[in-house]
Amino acid sequence: MPKRTKIERYKEILSLPNVTNLHHYRDGDHASVRGKWSELFGNNNPITLELACGKGDYCLGLGSRYPNRNFLGLDIKGDRIWKGAIQALDAGLHNVRFLRTRIDHLTNYFAPGEIDEIWITFPDPYLKKSKKRKRLTHPVFLRRYAGILKPGGLIHLKTDSDELYEFTLQVLNIHGLSTKQQISDVYRLDNIPENLDIQTYYEKQHLHSGRAIKYVSFTLNDGVYAPVSDEMESLS
Repeated sequence: MPKRTKIERYKEILSLPNVTNLHHYRDGDHASVRGKWSELFGNNNPITLELACGKGDYCLGLGSRYPNRNFLGLDIKGDRIWKGAIQALDAGLHNVRFLRTRIDHLTNYFAPGEIDEIWITFPDPYLKKSKKRKRLTHPVFLRRYAGILKPGGLIHLKTDSDELYEFTLQVLNIHGLSTKQQISDVYRLDNIPENLDIQTYYEKQHLHSGRAIKYVSFTLNDGVYAPVSDEMESLS
């Protein structure tokens, strides 16, 4: 396949059958997808959502392992999504799709309980305290996830950032959320837990630099609907 320019990739994703392109939110956009993801996948299988998916490495990895589940990668970067979408089509992964939009608009595009689990893989940690509300495990985002996840649905975070990892653990503690698994260095384990061996493009770079890969999984409860507390605001 000839190499595409970024502009060509942006244009091509508009016609790819496994990409829904809604990067400019407009009133009415949600009507084409909200509550209809099973219809778009063509089955009623459980749906896993990968946030800030980049090239969709986790969607592709999980999709090849679990043909009876659906995987949806969400990102705003069209050229990255293009690569994952092309790989999914080339591999015949009909259970992998992509949504181009902003994570802030998440609840516009999914009905309550439509998503079974969420993966957050190597997101921007937003290290400045002034940017902490942009972190994808801040309660601002957890409230959004609660609006689309099935009860008891797992959220997985995989990161190289010590700061984001510790921040997330503090958030879980403050809000009394249930931690299912917590690992401070995945690759120091003798037996790597199921699906944590899938490596993203950025993860490979972090490992090459000698950084430890951290992981935590958790579920939500009504606590995430509470106003952000003073204790939460004090976190760096």
